[in-house]
Amino acid sequence: MTTLEATALTDPGMLRDVNEDSAYQQVYVPQDRDPMGLFIVCDGMGGHLGGEFASYWAVEAIKSEFAELFSMKDPRATIHLSEQDIEKARTGVLPDFAKGKEIDIEALTQTAIQKANNVVYEYAKHKPETAGNAGTTLTLAVIDGLNALIANAGDSRTYLLRDHKVTLLTRDHSLVASLVSAGELLPDEIYTHPQRNVIYRFLGQKGLVQPDLYYETLQPGDYLLLCSDGLWEMIRSGETIAQLIENASSLDNACLALVQAANHEGGEDNIGVVLARVT
Repeated sequence: MTTLEATALTDPGMLRDVNEDSAYQQVYVPQDRDPMGLFIVCDGMGGHLGGEFASYWAVEAIKSEFAELFSMKDPRATIHLSEQDIEKARTGVLPDFAKGKEIDIEALTQTAIQKANNVVYEYAKHKPETAGNAGTTLTLAVIDGLNALIANAGDSRTYLLRDHKVTLLTRDHSLVASLVSAGELLPDEIYTHPQRNVIYRFLGQKGLVQPDLYYETLQPGDYLLLCSDGLWEMIRSGETIAQLIENASSLDNACLALVQAANHEGGEDNIGVVLARVT
């Protein structure tokens, strides 16, 4: 039986008056079953209160869609996984014996993200005087035991820390990332490019959003780090990130150390962080 713990933290940074980042974590421990977790980081954008609204309500919409899955209080709702079920879990399907049906985690995730997109899109459409061009990036992880489903839209990121090494699991939907992929820009040049803030996929951009989805099989001792660009643009060394996390006495202190390090490097943007660990 695995264990799962997590923490979340946001900070306005050193230069911004308004914090448009939202971070959320929830861990659910069913009876006689591996724990599950939902983790979200959103980085809002837009005029007036548009960005702050976009990130907050995107998180709220996703939480609402997952609420039933994370509130199975009836002991008879305990999910026991067979070998066949475990294989299904790897492809995003979990059996729900209490309801006599299967829960498709991938479909649930897609639905939740689409509803979050609709909330932001409709607000920006009908309230342009306050929303402006409201939108938000999103990085999200759903953990079930040692199986993780990760979704991404924009340039907020999810990293895996394993055996002292940090690996980026997501792909940025940004102009500079596409230029790097095309060989027209060196990776280190993204931090100084004049159009480094141009994002081509995010929630609220239009009526439909297509997040990238990734599956990852975790190992005991692994960390997942979800963060906005306010963190990864300031702390550019994977080795530094690993040291800050592994040297901390708790997940809360690790999150705080990451935020403090980002601010020490300039804190040029809001900072949103979720850190989860399986053991």
